Amino acid sequence: MTEASAPAEHDDGRMSLMEHIGEFRDRMVKTATAVFVGALVGWFLFPRLLDFAKGPYCDIQPSVEECRFLQTEVLEQFSIRLTVAGYSGLALAMPVILWQLWRFITPGLHQHEKRYAVPFVLSGIVLFVLGASLAFWTVPRALAFLVGIGGDGQFETFFTASNYLSFLVKMMIGFGLGFEFPILLVFLQLAGLIRPEQLGSWRRYAVVAIVVLVAVITPSGDPFSLMVLSVPMYLFYEMSIILGRLLTRRRSATPAN
Repeated sequence: MTEASAPAEHDDGRMSLMEHIGEFRDRMVKTATAVFVGALVGWFLFPRLLDFAKGPYCDIQPSVEECRFLQTEVLEQFSIRLTVAGYSGLALAMPVILWQLWRFITPGLHQHEKRYAVPFVLSGIVLFVLGASLAFWTVPRALAFLVGIGGDGQFETFFTASNYLSFLVKMMIGFGLGFEFPILLVFLQLAGLIRPEQLGSWRRYAVVAIVVLVAVITPSGDPFSLMVLSVPMYLFYEMSIILGRLLTRRRSATPAN
C-alpha cells in the first residue's frame, strides 16, 4: 500500500478499528521486507561483520593468535551467521522501521506536528548509532572487569561466538535504546500524556529510575557501564524537558488543522 493509498480518515480525523488494523498490517509488511533485505546483505558480509564484532574480544586477549572463538556445537557457525545476518537486517532497516512507526502514529497528531517526520527518523537513527557505538567502546572495559573479577591467572579466557555475540548485541541494543530515551519523552509531551513541569518535578525519582533501568537493560552489571549509560540518559532527561517546553509553547501558539 502506497502512502497515497493509506486509509482515509473520518471527518473527525480518526480511523475505524479495521482501518487501524489494515494500516498496522501494511506497515509491518513493509518493515519485515526491509529487515529481510538487510539480512541478506548481512549474510553476504558476515566475514567482515564478524571481524569487526570480535574487536572488543581481541582487545582483552594477550595476543592476536589467541583471538579465536571456541566452537562447542556442530551447527554453531551456521547459527551464528544467521544471528549476525538477522541483527544486521534490523540495523540496516532502522530508517524504514522508524519511518513506518512515524507514519502509523501521525494520525493522532496535529497537521503541523506531522512535519517532524524527518527530524524524528534522523534523530532516532543518530541517537541509536551513538548509543551502540558507545556500547562497543565500553564492552572491552566491561569484559576486562568480568574476566578479572575471578583473580589473575585463575581462568583461561575463551568465549564461544554465540555467548560473546549475545553479550555484545545486548549491550549495543541496551545502549541504543537508552539513547532513544529523549525521543520517547518528547513524544509523550507532544501527545499531552505528560507535561514538562511534571518531568521537572520528577528529577530526583528520575535519577533512581534511570540507574535501575540501566542496570536491567545492560547485561554486564559492571559499574563502568552503569555510569557510562546513566549519565547521558539523565542529560537526555533534562534536554527533553527543554525541548518539551519549546514544542508545547509552539503547539499552543499554532492553531490545529
